[in-house]
Order: sequence, then structure tokens, then C-alpha cells
Amino acid sequence: MINRSVAPVFLLGALVTTAADYPLRDAVECRPRDGLPNVLTKLERGQPVRIAYLGGSITAQPGWRPKTLKWFQEQFPQSAVSEINAAIGGTGSDLGVFRLKQDVLDHQPDLLFVEFAVNDGGADPHRIHQAMEGIVRQTLRANPRTDICFVYTLVAGWTETLRDGKFPRAASAMEAIAEHYGIPSIHLGLQVAILEGEGRLVFTGPQPKTDEETQALGDKTLFSPDGVHPYPETGHELYLQAVVRGMSRIREAGEPGPHVLPEPFAKDNWEAAQMVPLNRATLSGGWQKLDPQDHDLAKRFQNRMPELWGARRPGETIRLRFRGTTLRLYDLLGPDCGQVIVRVDDQPPVIRPRFDAYCTYHRLATLSVAEGLPAGIHTVALEIHPDQPDKAAILTQRNQTIDNPARYDGTAWYAGSILVLGEVLPAAARTGEFSEQQDLGR
Repeated sequence: MINRSVAPVFLLGALVTTAADYPLRDAVECRPRDGLPNVLTKLERGQPVRIAYLGGSITAQPGWRPKTLKWFQEQFPQSAVSEINAAIGGTGSDLGVFRLKQDVLDHQPDLLFVEFAVNDGGADPHRIHQAMEGIVRQTLRANPRTDICFVYTLVAGWTETLRDGKFPRAASAMEAIAEHYGIPSIHLGLQVAILEGEGRLVFTGPQPKTDEETQALGDKTLFSPDGVHPYPETGHELYLQAVVRGMSRIREAGEPGPHVLPEPFAKDNWEAAQMVPLNRATLSGGWQKLDPQDHDLAKRFQNRMPELWGARRPGETIRLRFRGTTLRLYDLLGPDCGQVIVRVDDQPPVIRPRFDAYCTYHRLATLSVAEGLPAGIHTVALEIHPDQPDKAAILTQRNQTIDNPARYDGTAWYAGSILVLGEVLPAAARTGEFSEQQDLGR
């Protein structure tokens, strides 16, 4: 069963590079490197501190994030320690780098934890380098005194690699960026792998419901229900302990002062990634800006999408020109959503569904429009397809069914922002306000 409190994990990106093709880093729980001297100095002086957590559903859980926040508050009671929760389930660093300014930097963090090792698990190492370096460079350009720490989590199947003394591939790729910039890193799951190897931990299993099941578990730690998301009372406690052990070493490293940006590790890194309001594009007349006061989706996602636009009718379009190499849309998937026809320059059109096997509810997503184009000016046209995907067939992939046909009927599309590596060129946008008559998926 899916835990509805967190979004599903998606291993983003194609398996372009095999583990054998990319050198795996030695498994070390904590590498202090240049430490976290600026935020620790503020904490020791009793100054207010803001800690940002950028990551996926493991960070979104009531787990290592609030546990470490509480630990900092207890260790430094004289400081007002608050959090910036920038975790979104089912997303990786390739979205994090685009939303970093809005969700993190605009809130002026003193310390940024970055957790994407699981959701980047299927991504090509170079793509990981591009996005993670973009996160680092954007952060330090916004404030050179912001400290950064990479943390790595794990899923079932990765523990053997750790017990063999190596980091899995995504963490190994991230370590290259951490090393280049002197960023400390903590692997939250190394001790988990060791305990499993010693027979003292069960990685995946349901909570015992009977005395017999409790006796069978014995004194073993039950880590997670699904092989991904740790139980807050057990698995996330182990994650917390890893951070505490790491901080004991990190506190001895580095000197306060501005971080100096070296030459890029990857010349094509995504430092230029930005999130642009949707109304910078030209929207057809059926697009409506949804009011959070009277539209459930706009209210529900307002903290991540300050503006949410919706259209229902086939043929409604979004048109724009941009200068750059990559463009995506920050949008929603959901029961009433349909398909989008994507046209880029003179390339053949491509159909992108905005519905998948998890669409028993609405959730944040990204629509890939153009990836890795030659640098230059490109033209994009996006259009709602007249046909719905076969929603019943798609839901059967997870043994789900259409419980309410009216809720699943529709070709709606909801979008919040443009994600661009480059710049969106000026265009006049047609705007409107939400009307009761159109009732966009209320």
C-alpha cells in the first residue's frame, strides 16, 4: 500500500551509464571537508539560524528533517533555529536546481542540506554533476557564507554495495561535486547497511501485528515498510544518529568566512537554471489563473506553485520562444488530466501524458519539453490533445481502478511555471481569471 503522506519515489533519468562505467567512491560515513563553520559560529554565538532541507519524499517525511532540526535546537538553545522545508516527494536534483531560488534561497538559509541520492538513483552521473553543481553555485552566488552539506539516503538493494565498501552510483557522483567545492557529506545509511549485514536489522517489512510476529522480529530493528521510506521511530532514528556522529567531526573543520567559487567542475553545469512565471508565454484564451481562495488545487499547491493556471479544452495552447538548451514545465499530474502535444522547432510532435499509474490524486511533476538542444533560439508550442489516455489500463499497473468515472473524466492540464536553462524571450500573454462556469477541476 502507498503511504499517502508522502509521494512515490521515481528513479529519474535513463540508466545511461552502468555502475561499472562510473568509478564508485569509498564508503565513508562522514567527510568533513571544509565543514560548516559559518552556521556553527552563528549557533555558538546565539544568533538566529535558518536550516533548509532540499530533497525528496524521504526528507518530506516526519523523520530525519524534523529530528535533526530538534537536535540543533536542543544543542544550541540560545539560538532561534528554524527550518525551510523544501522537500517534494518523487523529485530529484534536476527539479531541485530549478526551484532552488523560490523554495530555498529567497528565504535566506544559513545551512542547506541537500538529499537527492535516492531519487537520482537512475540518473546519468554527468546529469547529476550538472544539477548538483548548479545547486551549489546558485547557493554560493546568492550568499557566499551559506554552508552546504550533502546527505545520502538509500533504498533496498543498495546495502550490499555499501557493505562492499563503496557508495552507490548517485552518491558517488555527488561526492565528486562535494570534493570539488569542499562540501561536507554524510551518508545516513552506512550504519543501516552494517546492521543488516550483521542480522540486526530488517530492511523491509510491515509492523508486527501479533505477538507471534513481534517474537519473530525479536530485537531486530525494522527499518522501513516499503524499502525506501524509513519508519520514523526506527529507520529515521538511525539517520538522525548518523547526522549527530557526522556533526561531531564537522564541527572541527573549516574557518568562518565566505566560500570562494572555484572554476566549474562541469562547464555545462546548470547554474543558469531558473523558474519563470507561466504568463511569460503566450496562453490561449481558455487558460485561467486559478484563485487559491476558491480553487482546491491552487490552495493545496500554493506553497510550491504561487501561481497555478488551468485549461480543460482540447486545442488550448502555450506558445513561447526561448534562448537556451533545455525547457520544461512545472505542472501537475492527476485524475482529470489528459495529454499534451509537444512541438519544438521543426521536430516531429510528441505526445506527453499528464496521467500515470499513481494518478488517484494530484501531485507535482515536470513536463519535459526540450532537452539538450543546441544553444540558440527555439520555438515551442504545447497543445492539449483531444483524446484522453487509457486511464483504466494505466491504473491497472498498480492494481488500481477508477472509483468515480466523473473524477477521472477530462483532458485538463494544470501548469505553474516554466523551467528553463537560458531565458524565455518576451511574448505577450493572454490572461484571465478563474470563472465558476469553467470549474477547472474544483
